[in-house]
Amino acid sequence: MSDTILSRCEASGLRMTGQRRTIATVLEAADDHPDVEELYARASAADPRISLATVYRTVKLFEESGILDKHEFGDGRARYETANREHHDHLIDVHSGEVIEFVDPEIEALQEKIAAKLGYELKGHRLELFGVPIKRK
Repeated sequence: MSDTILSRCEASGLRMTGQRRTIATVLEAADDHPDVEELYARASAADPRISLATVYRTVKLFEESGILDKHEFGDGRARYETANREHHDHLIDVHSGEVIEFVDPEIEALQEKIAAKLGYELKGHRLELFGVPIKRK
């Protein structure tokens, strides 16, 4: 698979307009899990001609093409990240909405063990933990 969102779009045969290229560039630069409104704010800063509707359509197209993954973290907003990244899980701060990515070998091993115990070979999973910061004294 290609390295960038833009190259993956081109490899998928998507017609890449200037506005789609801008949106792909903004997504590539994101180090968080933005929703469409956040993407729109960032993309329209780069190209004021981009409409919110264009961002919605482009994100949907990228998701349907397997370029983006959509996440619902329980806050009523769909958020997005690049698909086909290395596996990771998410911890969501329910107060701030911050999404923390992590990998824990013990959790991975436990999931495999549970699947095997139930007679299954695990082919994938998605783990999302929801929490609040612990107040330290």
